[in-house]
Parts: sequence; C-alpha cells; structure tokens
Amino acid sequence: MLKDIAEKYYIQGYNCAESLTRAGNEYYNLHLDDKALKMTGAFGGGLQVGDICGALSGSACVISSKYIETKAHETDDLKPLMLNFVRAFQAHFSSRLCCQIKAKFFSKEVHCLNTVKATAEILEQVLTEYEKSH
Repeated sequence: MLKDIAEKYYIQGYNCAESLTRAGNEYYNLHLDDKALKMTGAFGGGLQVGDICGALSGSACVISSKYIETKAHETDDLKPLMLNFVRAFQAHFSSRLCCQIKAKFFSKEVHCLNTVKATAEILEQVLTEYEKSH
C-alpha cells in the first residue's frame, strides 16, 4: 500500500512532501530520478512557512507525474482529478494549511507521520477510483 511506502520514507527522515513524492514514485513506477525528487523538498512544512501542506503538495506532484504527458493545459482530466483529491484531503483534515493541520494532527512522538499516512491513503483511494472510471 502507498501509505506503507510513505511511512518508510518519512521514518528515514524525508519530510511530508518528499515522503509522498518518493512513495508515489516507487508505488506507481513513475521513474523519477533523484534530482526530480529533490525538487519537492521545499514543499515540506507548508513551503517551509506553514502554508499549503507538504503532503498535499507532494501528492500533487505524484498526480502530475502520473497523468501529464506533455503539458498540464493539455491534460483534460487534471483539474477534476485534483479537485477530487483536494476535496477529499480537505474533508479529512478540515484544512489545506500545514499550520492548521499540524495543530490538530502533529504529535511529539511521530511528528507528521499520521498526516503522511492519511494523505497517502486518500491519494491512493482517489487515484484508484479515477482509474476504475477511465
């Protein structure tokens, strides 16, 4: 399951965004190289300033890598797919902001691991439903 792979990366010290992107790369065989994976590092911690959740941003990178062939503007299903994912994420966490999510879900023992695992489950579910309908 995607959440197990995301957990593995988070425990290795990768941040939320990196963990989701690396897990998505492995799980969905996206063939992203290490340089491409490093680009998601600054998304962690809500762009390092508590803004948009890194797990959400990293998941968006997975969706982009998986479904965009050349350009986002040429990918008809990208907007509805992202809408489904963001709505599911928002429904679960009641926010898209790291600082608000962290206030509810962060723990001293596991930090943001629960957020990473829940986001991975949401991402996998949304993508599975998308694949079944297409």
